[in-house]
Amino acid sequence: MAGSAMVFTETTFGSVKKIVAAWTSDSVTGAVSGTTTFPYDGAIIGLTTIPGTVGDAPDDNYGVTITDVGGHDVLLGAGLLRDTANTEHVAGTSLAGVAGSKLTVSVAAAGASKKGTVIVYVR
Repeated sequence: MAGSAMVFTETTFGSVKKIVAAWTSDSVTGAVSGTTTFPYDGAIIGLTTIPGTVGDAPDDNYGVTITDVGGHDVLLGAGLLRDTANTEHVAGTSLAGVAGSKLTVSVAAAGASKKGTVIVYVR
């Protein structure tokens, strides 16, 4: 997508892997996606979405999906309808798991050239 970008930072703390995806949406479609460098195994134990600051915050009710190699949303729909102004968290009880798969993080309906961060935790 022209003008879009997603940069991953992947770190491990004990048995928990923290995957941070900083994103900028496309100037035309308002979408962006990217795939992790490494495959992951385990339960998704948390999701955090952080909108950009005033002026580059995504449109209200933008959506985040994280799919495995089979195309299944490991967030089970919990990443949809994100807020434009507030950091939001989703507990692991609302999320699935992943087995030996790279993850594709996709953001939709964010608006033109908007920014934010998605953080997912895997154990």
